[in-house]
Amino acid sequence: MTEAARRRWHWSVRTRVLAALSLLTALALLVAGSTAYVLERNRLDDMIDGALDRSRTEFLALAEDGVDPKTGLPFEDVSQLLLVALGRIVPGPNEGMVAFVEGEHRYNQPAEYPYQLQQDRELIRLLGPMTEARVELLRQSPAGASLTTTVTTEQSSYRVLVVPVVGGSSSGALVLAFDRTAEHAVLADTYRTYALVALGAVVLITALGFLIVSDLLKPVALLRSAAAQIGSSDDLSQRIEVVGNDDLAELTSTVNGMLDRLENAFASQRQLLDDVGHELRTPLTVVRGHLELMDPADPEDAAASRAVALDELDRMNSLVEELVTLAKARRPDFVTPQPTDVAVLTDEVLTKARPLGERRWTLDGLAEVETTLDARRVTQAWLQLASNAVKFSAEGSTVALGSAAGDGVVRLWVRDEGIGIDPADHDRVFDRFVRAERSGAEGSGLGLTIVRSIAQAHGGTVELDSRPGIGSTFTMVLPLDGPRPDDPHEVP
Repeated sequence: MTEAARRRWHWSVRTRVLAALSLLTALALLVAGSTAYVLERNRLDDMIDGALDRSRTEFLALAEDGVDPKTGLPFEDVSQLLLVALGRIVPGPNEGMVAFVEGEHRYNQPAEYPYQLQQDRELIRLLGPMTEARVELLRQSPAGASLTTTVTTEQSSYRVLVVPVVGGSSSGALVLAFDRTAEHAVLADTYRTYALVALGAVVLITALGFLIVSDLLKPVALLRSAAAQIGSSDDLSQRIEVVGNDDLAELTSTVNGMLDRLENAFASQRQLLDDVGHELRTPLTVVRGHLELMDPADPEDAAASRAVALDELDRMNSLVEELVTLAKARRPDFVTPQPTDVAVLTDEVLTKARPLGERRWTLDGLAEVETTLDARRVTQAWLQLASNAVKFSAEGSTVALGSAAGDGVVRLWVRDEGIGIDPADHDRVFDRFVRAERSGAEGSGLGLTIVRSIAQAHGGTVELDSRPGIGSTFTMVLPLDGPRPDDPHEVP
């Protein structure tokens, strides 16, 4: 099938749900109606057989214990017995009676009863031989001589009772018959009404289902619309309204979370490209300028140019590594927290920091607790703070590291006696490529940004306490129970 044909025959989710709902409803009503019809029809046949059996009992009681109203004596004449029985037994609406004498149709029920069995001549013709056979059976064995059977003619189908009787030299039979076709027609009319009501119910359920399904699938339509708009405009800032608290609402929240991650990923990609283009252009220009001006025949000039080029290339390599770290900071797997002894980690970081510079390295405190964090990333951030402390402090001054726990957080800090930071720069120093104006130190301007990204990836923050000319204290404040999976960690 071609793509155009597949689109032409495509059914929407709403159409398929409504079709399934309507078909299942119709099937349920059909099965219920058919089952009820069959059960009701069987019950009706049982009622017919019960009525015939009561008539048989009444007739046999009359034949055995009744008296002839003309003589006041027990019945001796079969014809008289049959005539009296036809007058006393009251037939139902679709029930008729006739009497046979010596195998011939002789008497009918009174004319005031609306249903006259003798009008079906084919039935009367079929009943003659049947009555003779039952009379013969009665003469041989009285038990079981009566017969209840179904007789079908071109006019109708009948449930027939034949009760033979013998008296003296004569014989006969009383025949009662229900018109089953007429009885079933009344039942059929009832279920035709049921069919119309069921059809109306299916239409009503389909209409209500359309409204309900449309409301339920509204989040799906919003998802589709948002996806289409994002695909056409590349705008990942759009979010879908979460309606309700069902599975579709959870799906909407999941898609919004996916859009958050996509937006962060694309923003990180754009930021990385912008940063690379902005920061690498300068060292590349420096290297190119020195190479263009270098005199290959002058060994001293070549050596100087080579030194400058290598220094710039080292700076580019460091810058690229820092930019890659920031780009990874938006990823869920940026940190892999593990149970960590904070006291041991503090000692290890202090040992690693000592070679950074000739300073008076001291330990302010140890947190004797265990928490969940990424020791490698925290060490990276802690050493970055120690490196900054060395960079902005005088040789021989104090640089202290410490850790403490309390109020549900663990605090990791670096304290120095350096130049300090102006209050106006406290927030700016954590932004990309920002350096304190009074520092005069070289660097990429990404160190503190990386520190903050690592702290945020753990669900924490970075605090700064600094006074110009006295020193600074940078503190990473991390949750004591570790980062939660849904902790946001935005990177500037």
